[in-house]
Amino acid sequence: MKLTLSSSPHMHNDRDTSQVMRMVLYAMLPGVICQGYFFGWGVFIQGAIAVSTALAVEAAILALRKKPVARNLGDYSAVLTACLLAVSIPPALPWWMTVIGVIFAIGIVKQLYGGLGYNLFNPAMIAYVVLLISFPAAMTQWMPPASLHAVTLSFNDMLHLIFTGFTQSGLNLEQALRPMDGVSSATPLDHLKTGLTQASTYHELLTSRVYEGGPFASSGTGWAWVSLSYLAGGLFLLKTRIISWHIPISLMVSIAVFATALHLINQDIYGSALFHLINGSVLFGAFFIATDPVSASTTAKGRIIFGAMIGFWIIIIRNFGGYPDAVAFAVIIMNMAVPLIDYYTQPRTYGHKGK
Repeated sequence: MKLTLSSSPHMHNDRDTSQVMRMVLYAMLPGVICQGYFFGWGVFIQGAIAVSTALAVEAAILALRKKPVARNLGDYSAVLTACLLAVSIPPALPWWMTVIGVIFAIGIVKQLYGGLGYNLFNPAMIAYVVLLISFPAAMTQWMPPASLHAVTLSFNDMLHLIFTGFTQSGLNLEQALRPMDGVSSATPLDHLKTGLTQASTYHELLTSRVYEGGPFASSGTGWAWVSLSYLAGGLFLLKTRIISWHIPISLMVSIAVFATALHLINQDIYGSALFHLINGSVLFGAFFIATDPVSASTTAKGRIIFGAMIGFWIIIIRNFGGYPDAVAFAVIIMNMAVPLIDYYTQPRTYGHKGK
């Protein structure tokens, strides 16, 4: 009898790592397409930059470590990390910042720890936080939705803007991002946080054109559809059993509970549960980030605790911290707690009584 030991991710079906990574990429497609529809070509250009950089960095490090390059690149883990980062950053972010983020994610967070299965933190989220702390102004310059654009930016305009800082007609980044009628181009979460510091109330801020009406009255224009598209991809992952329900469901329930509690305490300054769920990257993070099989908890009870605590930290940081979205910070905080969670949530050994 031969006993084989291997590092995570451990799959309980007949799919290998490359198949799992590809299916996650397929599940991201609806959200990426929707994001491109509302916010322009930048997400696709950033994706191309990130993926090409990730493959080059991974290949170079694998060669230095004398590891099989083709086989390791074929697991698609570097491609997935690059795509997760590309959809998390502003579409018009300068290309060299994207390259720095990918180099940090692949070279430092992943390969420095030994490669796939050995990284303690989610590489894409660590890279996002590094970029946010290093380049805060650039990382908050999101494109306004197409319906609020003062200038229509073509594919070539976005390409020039990302690589040169100017569009084909000579507009710089600030001029290109300037929306019509003076409407802020900040994300809905940024807009809310800034407005609250200026003595506006939550319900007053929802009357801005940044937020859309209809069934998503508390969502930012376009953001609800992007979130729901990622939700559809996440449900596909659940249906195909690529991920389990424990982390995404506990994360969303936790956000709903803590956001509702604060909203009931003071409805003038705390957003509703619906506002927090459909704005920002909560649904994307719940299904595509927090469920990372390497850096997340590995036990059933542990996953529920892990997801619930991520939801708790998201609400705490959004309402009382300095960063409006907070998903990346919440995930990293709980990545550090995974060894402790797993230690105390190990299932009872078969044939032994529980304590």
